[in-house]
Amino acid sequence: MHRYLLVILLALAPLAVNAGVFEKGDAIFLQTSLWTVHFRPSEDHINNQRLLNAELDKASGWVFGFAYFHNSFNQASQYLYAGHSWTIPKTREWAYFKLTGGLLHGYKGEHQDAIPFNNSGIAPAILPSIGVKYKRFQSELMLFGTAGMMLSIGFNFPIGGSK
Repeated sequence: MHRYLLVILLALAPLAVNAGVFEKGDAIFLQTSLWTVHFRPSEDHINNQRLLNAELDKASGWVFGFAYFHNSFNQASQYLYAGHSWTIPKTREWAYFKLTGGLLHGYKGEHQDAIPFNNSGIAPAILPSIGVKYKRFQSELMLFGTAGMMLSIGFNFPIGGSK
């Protein structure tokens, strides 16, 4: 299903460009996970989240995205989010800090209580990350609560003109 969603998003992108949704400096950022570590490992945990993430990075710093991944307990999960990215001063825009917040779904059954406020199967989440970029290549180190962190890699695709 996640592949179909990605294909639909990419197919609709030209329509959005023509509709004036995007502005100069905007980009689509696609990323996947490389490495995960849990701060308190358990035999139940997996360290291959198989992340597929699509994010709209606005020139203003605002970000909007959708992530499909397998959570620490190998359950298919989704994260729908918005946030903001800030360039780290004196890095000439190659390093940044990003903070996103949104809704997390997928922690079910015996693992439903592994994340706070998951009473209805959907929980609020806040994810800070620090990233580096070079041309169209980007990598981020994301902190997921007090549970662990994940390293991702991806590419951005400029839309609406270049910065």
